[in-house]
Amino acid sequence: MPITDPLHALYTRRLRKQVLARTRPQHVGLIMDGNRRWASQMGIADTRLGHEHGGRHVEHVLNWCETLGIGHVTVFVCSTENLLRRREDEVAFLMQVVEQVVTEHLTRPDTRWRMHVAGLLDVLPDTTAHALKQAVETTRHRTGPVVTLAIGYGGRQELATALRDLLHERAAEGQTLTEIANDLTPEDIASHLYTAGQPDPELIIRTSGEQRSSNFLLWQSANADLHFCEAYWPAFREIDFLRALRAWADRRTARS
Repeated sequence: MPITDPLHALYTRRLRKQVLARTRPQHVGLIMDGNRRWASQMGIADTRLGHEHGGRHVEHVLNWCETLGIGHVTVFVCSTENLLRRREDEVAFLMQVVEQVVTEHLTRPDTRWRMHVAGLLDVLPDTTAHALKQAVETTRHRTGPVVTLAIGYGGRQELATALRDLLHERAAEGQTLTEIANDLTPEDIASHLYTAGQPDPELIIRTSGEQRSSNFLLWQSANADLHFCEAYWPAFREIDFLRALRAWADRRTARS
């Protein structure tokens, strides 16, 4: 969100300059948590509106990433568990927000981002699945950074799906189960994940103060640094993001 305080703006520019002078992660994962709690804190009676504010904020964060040359961003929109456990009206509202963000922001002609989807599209409403597929196709030939929307996503489900696809593929080639087991490598599994072809995330940021991975990119995040921010997602500032990147660079330097 825009910073109007001159001192904050000055500090942000200084911090951005520091981050630009250091190594930055190629791939950042974002668990954008706290939309409803932010709405409640702001006195908004219908806490579903927190998802709308959070959805609009995605564009701001992607702009920060593009400015810093971060080529891959994966945003955790909602899990398969969210779709099953949340109230039907809240899920329907969230899906409307997703459709709006995708069609009005991510596929605009002046946007460089290529869009990718991680998750089970068949568990989503038809209109949402169609909007996501259309966005992927519309942005396919762009040469800019990649944003992956993890929606209807679960890390364990992703691994099960990857292994199932791998087994079917090898069986179709005539291999026996014993042969598959003897030859199986981590690279074989990685090539069947939703994020195949992308670098693994080096930094995962979760907002709202929660300190859990919540089944997000379980395989891919094996070596990622985790950063937990107290701010709710709609209130997540560029300063917060830059501090996370600076802390990541400090840890990387200390380990080298």
